[in-house]
Amino acid sequence: MKKYDDIISLPHHQSATHPHMSNLQRAAQFSAFAALRGFDEEIEETARFTEEGRELSEEKIAEIGEALSRIRERRGAEISLTYFLPDLKKSGGAYFTKQGRVEKADEAGECLLFSDGERIPFSEIVEIEIISLPKS
Repeated sequence: MKKYDDIISLPHHQSATHPHMSNLQRAAQFSAFAALRGFDEEIEETARFTEEGRELSEEKIAEIGEALSRIRERRGAEISLTYFLPDLKKSGGAYFTKQGRVEKADEAGECLLFSDGERIPFSEIVEIEIISLPKS
């Protein structure tokens, strides 16, 4: 007689008090014991793409400066701009486009304050287009 011959043909035990667990439920019991906690987040962060900021030409800087002067003269200008937002966790950043009404060109804070409360630093603007200026 071989080892376990006496029980090999018996039906699988079913508990009378506990319901049957699926394999997914069984696996979930052990998920808290992940050996490399935070590893997935690190991999995602490393894979996240950032762009390097472009250096603006003197011509472009002058163009942006002139547009900002026109915006300062009249409150409530409707503009569209592209700006670079540096990444807080790694080198580079991302370019964003914003369209809206400017409440104020804040000289002290060196930024544009939009009607929705968003602030865009002058130094991060790479393109600006005035859609409409209010009449004076």
